[in-house]
Amino acid sequence: MITIAELRAKNGKMSQRALAREIDTTQTSISNWEKDPLSMNAENIVKLCLYFNVTSDEILGIKRK
Repeated sequence: MITIAELRAKNGKMSQRALAREIDTTQTSISNWEKDPLSMNAENIVKLCLYFNVTSDEILGIKRK
């Protein structure tokens, strides 16, 4: 699993507020998702995946056997 905080760090130490602006949400939402990735809805998972070029499995911590 790769966390949103790790993705932000790899993207030039991006702040929660900057990411929120990029994907059209609030800083509070980003903070909540970092604490509980499973609280994101499908639309926001897709936005994060497209923005960071990762899969939903990576963000949600789903491991294939």
